[in-house]
Amino acid sequence: MSKYKYKNILLTGAAGALGNQLRETLSKECDLLRISDMVNLEKKFHNEEVEIADLASIESILKLTKDIDCIVHMGAQSIEGSWDNVLNSNIIGMYNLYEACRKNKIKRVIWASSVHTVGFYPRSEVIDSKAMPRPDSNYGLSKVFGESLAQYYWDKYKLETVSVRIYSCVPEPKDHRMLSTWLSYDDLRSLIIACINSPNVQHSIIFGVSNNDSVLIDNKYAKHIGYKPKDNGEEFRGLIEKKDGLIDSTDPLVTTHGGYFASSGHFDDQKN
Repeated sequence: MSKYKYKNILLTGAAGALGNQLRETLSKECDLLRISDMVNLEKKFHNEEVEIADLASIESILKLTKDIDCIVHMGAQSIEGSWDNVLNSNIIGMYNLYEACRKNKIKRVIWASSVHTVGFYPRSEVIDSKAMPRPDSNYGLSKVFGESLAQYYWDKYKLETVSVRIYSCVPEPKDHRMLSTWLSYDDLRSLIIACINSPNVQHSIIFGVSNNDSVLIDNKYAKHIGYKPKDNGEEFRGLIEKKDGLIDSTDPLVTTHGGYFASSGHFDDQKN
C-alpha cells in the first residue's frame, strides 16, 4: 500500500515555468509522477515518467491520464492569444482533460485558473470567490469556462477540483501591480500541497497570492484548504519605486485586477 494520499500524480505543463517549479515537490508526494508537455522533457527525479501529449487530442489525453489518481494541471495556453489558440488549448483541451478524468476515474484535479477571470474588477474592490466573473481577455474567458466545467463535473460526476486563480507567479514582483498580486514560487508550492492534502474540496476556488500587505482578494471561502502563504511583495517596494518611481493612479496597470490585460485591445485585431 502506498504511503501517499495519491499514489500516481500527473503534472501537465511540466516544461513551463510553474510546472518546472513543482516537479521536485510533487515527486516527493507520490509513488509515480507522470510529467507531460508538448515538448521534449528530460527525467530529473527517480519516480518521474515522461509523456508527450496534446490536450487537443482526446485519445492522447485518455492515454495520459490512465492509472492516475490526481492531476496538477499547469498546461495549455498561459497568456493572452488568438481565439483559435485559446480555443484549442484552454477550452477543447480542458474539456478533453475532464472527460478523460471521468472515464479514467480520477479523484482530484488542481489546475491553474487565473486572475483574468475577474480582471475587470477595479483595484479599489476587494473580491472573494463568490464575485461574478468579469473576464478581461480571450484567455480570461477560457479560464471562466474551465471553472464552470470544474463545477459541472463536481455536481454531476463528483470529480473534485481546486481552481487556483493565480495572480502573478514570478521569482519576485516586477512592477507596482505585483506588489499586490505576487505569488512567490515557495508559496505556489505550499499552495499546491495544501490543495492535495485538503480532505474535502468538492469544487473550490482559491486565489493564488502571497501574504502581501496590499491585497485585492479575500480567500475566506477557501480557508478549508489550509493555505498559509509566507512571502510578502512589500519587501520589494523600495526596489520598484527606485526603478519606476511612483505610479499614476490612472495608469491601466493599477486601475483593475487584470492590469494591462483589461486595457489592451482585442488580440485578434493586432497586426503581426
